[in-house]
Amino acid sequence: MKPHSIGRVLGTGIRVAGRIAGQHMAGAGQPSAQTTPSPMVAEQAHAAGRATGHTTRGVARGLGGFLRPFQRVGSKIWLEVMGAFYLLFALAFTRFAVQHHPAGIQGPYDRNFLLAAGIVLVFVYLGATSFWRASRK
Repeated sequence: MKPHSIGRVLGTGIRVAGRIAGQHMAGAGQPSAQTTPSPMVAEQAHAAGRATGHTTRGVARGLGGFLRPFQRVGSKIWLEVMGAFYLLFALAFTRFAVQHHPAGIQGPYDRNFLLAAGIVLVFVYLGATSFWRASRK
C-alpha cells in the first residue's frame, strides 16, 4: 500500500470515528435526537464549509504576501538575538570556570572546571555560528 493512500485511509477513519463520537455525545443528552441530517441541510453545510475554506485560503495568501518582506529581516534579527543570549550564557559559565580554575597551569583540574569549560565552548560555538548565519542572510 502506498504511503499517501495509508494516510488517506487513516484520515478517513479518524474523521468517521470523530463523527460517531460526536453523535454519541450529542445523543446522550437527547435520547430522541435525529442522528442523520436531511440531505438539504447536509448540502448547505457542505457549501458553507467550501465557502469558509476559500475565504480562509484567500486570507492566508494575502497575509503571507504582506509578511513575506519581513521574513528575511525577522529571521536575521532572531539569529542575532539568539547569538547574544548564547554569548551571555558563555560569559556566565566563563565566570564559573575562572572561579574553579586551579592555581597552576598544570595543576589538577577538577570536574567542575572541565564541565564549565566544555559548556563555555559549546555556547561560544553556538553564539558565533548564530552571528555568522545572520551575516550570511
